[in-house]
Amino acid sequence: MIGDGARDLALKIARTIRKAGFQAYLVGGCVRDMILNRTPKDFDIATDAIPGDILRLFPGAILVGAQFGVVLVRENGVQVEIATFRSDFAYEDGRRPRQVAFENDPKQDVLRRDFTINALLYDIENDTVIDFVNGKRDVFEGIVRAIGDPERRFGEDHLRMLRAVRFAARLGFSIEPGTMAAIQKLHASIGRVSAERVRDELTRILTEGGARRGLELLEESRLLGDVLPEVRALREVEQPPEFHPEGDVWTHTLMMLDGLRPPVTTELAWGVLLHDIGKPGTFRRAPDRIRFDGHVELGLELARGILGRLRFSNEETERVLALIANHMRFMDAPRMRESTLKRFLRMERFDEHLELHRLDCQSSNGNLTTYDFARERLGALAPEQLKPTRLIDGADLIALGYRPGPLFKQMLGAVEDAQLEGSVATRDTAIEFVKNRFGTP
Repeated sequence: MIGDGARDLALKIARTIRKAGFQAYLVGGCVRDMILNRTPKDFDIATDAIPGDILRLFPGAILVGAQFGVVLVRENGVQVEIATFRSDFAYEDGRRPRQVAFENDPKQDVLRRDFTINALLYDIENDTVIDFVNGKRDVFEGIVRAIGDPERRFGEDHLRMLRAVRFAARLGFSIEPGTMAAIQKLHASIGRVSAERVRDELTRILTEGGARRGLELLEESRLLGDVLPEVRALREVEQPPEFHPEGDVWTHTLMMLDGLRPPVTTELAWGVLLHDIGKPGTFRRAPDRIRFDGHVELGLELARGILGRLRFSNEETERVLALIANHMRFMDAPRMRESTLKRFLRMERFDEHLELHRLDCQSSNGNLTTYDFARERLGALAPEQLKPTRLIDGADLIALGYRPGPLFKQMLGAVEDAQLEGSVATRDTAIEFVKNRFGTP
């Protein structure tokens, strides 16, 4: 969340621009959020001053979109975006207008924006909201409505379809029927949007609040089959009722998403969404019950493909895959050897693994026994108990007369296991352990 610093900077910038003889208004999401008594995430300013004027008023400003009249002003770690009033010419690539024209009339700037709730202007001098599109009414009624012809708005920038879902999910709004109908008609055009832009919008849907509602709206709008067909395949995949009384895999996933509370990391959100992605492909009705043998392994394969398709970084991908790979291990935790359990509990970002497991339990049979066990054991163990200082290393093994090779890894791993089990605690006992276990060199 951006606090008073960005707000104060925005007000200072707006006053400076107005003092120079130009118009300047707070615009967009910050105005909507202020009406809703929410803390704005960022602040934007719309003005009739052109970029050259802004750069003269704020010498340290950064021109980030000369063609579109966008300038950034940064101060004390916060930033405010300033954009010149403009109207847009035809869009040719489903993303940006071919050409823009700077305007003096703020109404012309408002009419080219996406949704009425994002097109409000705030006059700081008169403490009034300027509303050319009935956006204030839609804010109060909780409606996401495209400005003007929705098909034209979505034809200009296809990503706006996902943005409609995001705003509705995060704000708890509904999507106006005509706007939803246009998305349902044009949904396939989302395939022409870059994978990176789709990834970022989906991540915001999953992490900003209202993730369950977001997934439901993706399905209702027909976008889900275009962007995440593997997730759509979770629908109507039965689960054994004795373990999953909540219903099918889709319902289970929705319930887990419903439990996510911001702030939530990208990796945890995607781990929750994809943790059972392998179940549709491994569904089997066995004599005793429904089974999903190998669903983790298939899930890892499918998830790697999804994350690669959406251009996630290697680091993010591996962290999401780790969540999927380990989510079934919790059931074995109470029966693990001490060394195995400690290695499990010391996994990188184990708090995310633990939270996914909690959501998994609460969204199925409600039994938190293994969650409580892991959390309590983790809390009872000091860091040096989870990852003790190594007692001997490869140089020690060489000094003892062992020949370097692949066996060294096994030998050192066995010593660490013994440390974790509590049977070895000194360098001398570690050396004796190696000689007894692997023979004298």
